[in-house]
Amino acid sequence: MKLLNTDIKNKVLQSMMQILDRNKQEIIAANKKDLDLFDKSDRAMYDRLIVDEKKVDGMIGAIEEILNQEDPVGKIKSERNLENGLKIQNKTAPFGTIMIIYESRPDVTIEAAVLAFKANNKILLKGGKEAINSNIALEACWHQALKENGLDTDWIKLLHMNREETQEFLRNPTEKLDLIVPRGGERLIAFVKEHAKCAVLVSGRGNNFLYVDKTADWAESLKVILNAKTDKISACNALDKILINSNIEDYPNKMKELNEVLSSQGVSVLVDSEAAKVLKDNEQVKDESTWYEEFLAMKCVVSPVEDLDKAIDRINKYSGGHSATIMTQDEDLAGSFMDQVDSAAVYHNASTRFTDGGQMGVGAELAISTDKLHHRGPLGLEQLVTNKYYVYGNGQIRE
Repeated sequence: MKLLNTDIKNKVLQSMMQILDRNKQEIIAANKKDLDLFDKSDRAMYDRLIVDEKKVDGMIGAIEEILNQEDPVGKIKSERNLENGLKIQNKTAPFGTIMIIYESRPDVTIEAAVLAFKANNKILLKGGKEAINSNIALEACWHQALKENGLDTDWIKLLHMNREETQEFLRNPTEKLDLIVPRGGERLIAFVKEHAKCAVLVSGRGNNFLYVDKTADWAESLKVILNAKTDKISACNALDKILINSNIEDYPNKMKELNEVLSSQGVSVLVDSEAAKVLKDNEQVKDESTWYEEFLAMKCVVSPVEDLDKAIDRINKYSGGHSATIMTQDEDLAGSFMDQVDSAAVYHNASTRFTDGGQMGVGAELAISTDKLHHRGPLGLEQLVTNKYYVYGNGQIRE
């Protein structure tokens, strides 16, 4: 797709905000069709699927936020003049075509598209079948905004493919693909990585850990744990595993209090064999695979560890590389934890729920990348560009 100037891109976004506002009830009605067909027993997925007036207002707000951000394309990253007279600039440039595969969340149809478009990328949206009516309604809004400003609707396109057709498209795409972002669980990520022929940027898997050091403020730790676990269980930044230093003062009673606090909020607390020595009535972890699992449910695992090194080893072995927290009053210990834990975001005395583009000052996000190339953490507007070199000469040849 051709390079667009900032003015025309912003006009599309302004149109889209007005169209969403005008069509709010139609979008909610389309979403109700999806909700009526969905199994409400999967609470996390159901929560992600809901579109109400507040959610549409949030979509409009996300577009306005990107509208007000600086265009990321064509920015000079570095510049130098060589002795031979060549002038070399390294400038930001669009990826080209981005494909995002996601489940349940219709707001991704807005946030992913607005980010990709403002960064001058074409985007292919492969939403889940559970949100088909919502996504069709939102795509129609995008197409209206593009047409109003004289642009091709191919800039933003919803793909209608089943699993087999998606597999074939990944293997033999009918158009050029530059980047694929699978935003979902382990099975989706594995499926995309197995079949894709272009770059894949992994996103979405949580399985986040929190470690309570023996110097931690216990009341503060309980508050942070409760927020990270229960505030939004469908989020990839929710807490799943809690490690407690076994040398913490009054360890048995603190374990019992933690269990009571979580259980009182409806959280099922699983324990390993060591924790079961104190929490005798709790269900035990039966298989090591549970340690790798992202729950997306009111469930967590609690386990003691002997020291910081054991906590770091456990986290780096089992976590999804998303977010990890240490609760401690020892700043040096916190520094060691944050340096050595291999996650996209590491925290000292704070909830993992802040791993979010809006909360981190990035703004709307395409996803949270747990990859190390080309970017790690929230993928905002600035991260949806690559770079290329512009070399200016006057007849230079290499000798």
